[in-house]
Amino acid sequence: MPIKIPNQLPATQTLTAENIFVMTETRAITQDIRPLQILLLNLMPTKVDTETQLARVLGNTPLQIELELIAPAGHNSRNTSQEHMLSFYKTFADVRERTFDGLVITGAPVEHLPFEEVDYWPELCEIMEWSKTHVHSTLHICWGAQAGLYYHYGIPKRSLSQKLFGVFQHRLIDPNFILFRGFDDQFWVPHSRNTTVNAADIEAVPELKILADSPEAGVYAVKTDQGRQVFLMGHAEYDRDTLKKEYLRDVAAGVDISLPQHYFPQDDPAQEPLVRWRSCAHLLYGNWLNYCVYQTTPYNIHGIRRGERTDA
Repeated sequence: MPIKIPNQLPATQTLTAENIFVMTETRAITQDIRPLQILLLNLMPTKVDTETQLARVLGNTPLQIELELIAPAGHNSRNTSQEHMLSFYKTFADVRERTFDGLVITGAPVEHLPFEEVDYWPELCEIMEWSKTHVHSTLHICWGAQAGLYYHYGIPKRSLSQKLFGVFQHRLIDPNFILFRGFDDQFWVPHSRNTTVNAADIEAVPELKILADSPEAGVYAVKTDQGRQVFLMGHAEYDRDTLKKEYLRDVAAGVDISLPQHYFPQDDPAQEPLVRWRSCAHLLYGNWLNYCVYQTTPYNIHGIRRGERTDA
């Protein structure tokens, strides 16, 4: 089954050209099926790019997915047109009475600020609290993962001496957990961040378990019991040129930025970046949808509020 997205969303044309099966709202209403309801809280400034990246990996599954987009109500996006926001995004107030099989909370370029100084922090806290009773499994990405670990478990983010920027090799700590079913012992993931979380802080919380890490990039994947909350510190969903665009943008702006590591062949930015994380991304998101969401979410979606599970 395909991913269902709004008819005119820019991602539709991109994904169709990549032979990813996309179903528009017009076609989906003709099918008698209970699709998975996935809510995407998009905190990234380049919202169209992020929509496309996540729709790509969420849509590569035999399950039918209905993707709903929301953004913070009190934050104006400077990099996405108001027309696009009004056409495709809702606010939390629009969806708070609903229940969802899955929620994805993206990263955000606000690492330099304490969490409490981010303008939409109160709303994000409200959403994360709401997710405990209205969402079956929540996937947090990069800054979203740091925010989730801080809000739910009091784990602080730590500043890095220099930006972690590039594509890094990772290893499995718990290869038996279903999120990494089918993975090789080592895999690659892009990172772009100035802060991190320490393994010791996570290990001090009995409810949390580290699933994968990297000698260079540190902790990568953390879960709670049965995957109701998953925290990913990197960006497996990134496109081939996402880090390249970020690098060239900073160079043009005169920002002191190093080349992304393990990314350009021979460290030559004139060459096309080498992709070695795509299969990891599709398998990772497919496993999350299948095992953390689909296999255990109740058929009656309202059962999520009662904590029902199909494997209970």
